[in-house]
Amino acid sequence: QVQLVESGGGLVQAGGSLRLSCVASGRTISSHTMGWFRQAPGKEREFVAGITSSYTITSYADSVKGRFTISRENAKNTVYLQMNSLKPEDTGVYYCYGENVVVPGMIAEYDYWGQGTQVTVSS
Repeated sequence: QVQLVESGGGLVQAGGSLRLSCVASGRTISSHTMGWFRQAPGKEREFVAGITSSYTITSYADSVKGRFTISRENAKNTVYLQMNSLKPEDTGVYYCYGENVVVPGMIAEYDYWGQGTQVTVSS
C-alpha cells in the first residue's frame, strides 16, 4: 500500500556523518507515524528513532541520543535520519518503517517497511 525506498548508506570512518533518506510513494505519509530500525549481524532488529505525525514528537534509543536526529519533510513525502559521531557499533542494515497512525499506541490499519540500506562504520 505504501512503498519506502531508503538511500544514503555507505562506508564511513568512526566520527563521521551520514544522512539517510526514506522516500515514500503510493500514499501521502503526512498523517503516519514513521521511524528507523537497524539490525546488526547476529542481533535482533532494534528501534533507533521515531517521529509522530501529531506535534512531530521524536524519540530515540539511548544508544543514539545526542548523535542522531530524525526529521520529516511532508511536502516531499520523506523521512530523514541524520547520523553524527558514528561509532563502529552503529554498523548494520537500517530500515525505514511506517504505520498509518498519528501517534504510537493506536491500532494501525497497516504498516510497512523499506528494503534497508547498509551502514558500515570503520574504526
